Amino acid sequence: MAEPSIYDEIELEDLTYHPSTTLYTYPCPCGDQFEITLQDLRDGEDIAVCPSCSLMIKVIFEVEDLPAEEPPKEESTALSVEVAA
Repeated sequence: MAEPSIYDEIELEDLTYHPSTTLYTYPCPCGDQFEITLQDLRDGEDIAVCPSCSLMIKVIFEVEDLPAEEPPKEESTALSVEVAA
């Protein structure tokens, strides 16, 4: 299988990280954004794609440069209710 056609190679620090969505983005010439998730990068993926056109970029990074994984948040389902006597 042929390797996909890569538009450019971009260093991780040149991408914008969005912590709320764990998404890295980079401007695409078409006006949209290349996108790749933090989990994709942790899984060894290094190709960010633009959802609006066929362009792709290769993200140059080291796994140790990625943000640290946050431990799962424990949600408290117990509610304390004061009862007036």
